[in-house]
Amino acid sequence: MQALWDVFLRVDEGEFVSLIGSNGAGKTTTLNTIIGLLYPKSGSITFKGTPINRLSTSRILDLGIALVPEAKVLFPRMTVLEHLLLGAQVPRAWDKREDTLEWVFQLFPRLKERKNQKAGTLSGGESQMLNIGRALMTRPKLLLLDEPSLGLAPKLVLMIFDTLRKMHEEGVTTLLTEQHIFHALTLCDRGYVIETGRIVLHGQGEELLKNKQIKEKYLGM
Repeated sequence: MQALWDVFLRVDEGEFVSLIGSNGAGKTTTLNTIIGLLYPKSGSITFKGTPINRLSTSRILDLGIALVPEAKVLFPRMTVLEHLLLGAQVPRAWDKREDTLEWVFQLFPRLKERKNQKAGTLSGGESQMLNIGRALMTRPKLLLLDEPSLGLAPKLVLMIFDTLRKMHEEGVTTLLTEQHIFHALTLCDRGYVIETGRIVLHGQGEELLKNKQIKEKYLGM
């Protein structure tokens, strides 16, 4: 079954771009295709001038793309610190791991408090912080975030988006998929709307928030 049809999007260096849509619209499939877990039948994916649509996921990671998956994939018996150092295993990140680790701890002070704690004992919010922190330890040139607020309490959703805002201010190039439409469009420079595997709208975040179709279908206004 084909999930995506003529999807087009771009993320410029330093930008925060949101890909929004309802459940099953094709958001996760889009990210999985960019990171090399799926291969497109046609079309091209280019990163910094290099075609990547036929590269392995490990090679794409080496080039500088990291994915925070929708599922919180952690090793329950490993500590928080061990997870973060695992993210720094790529060649470009290892020598700078101490500096990156300090930066991650600044973004997520809770992880510093829990650094010697087993991942299996973390709360849902702490697990998501660790997922994001591990990806940041790769020193990504492009960070892909697949619905980081999924399953979190409203207070934690606000905290996650506040951290994403700080990351954006510090220049982390980001492509976010999200069902919290208002937060995603408020934060982003540009946004794309995907429906049944097709991009149907795109523009600046503020413009999309004012769009009548977005208000009616996604914001209930």
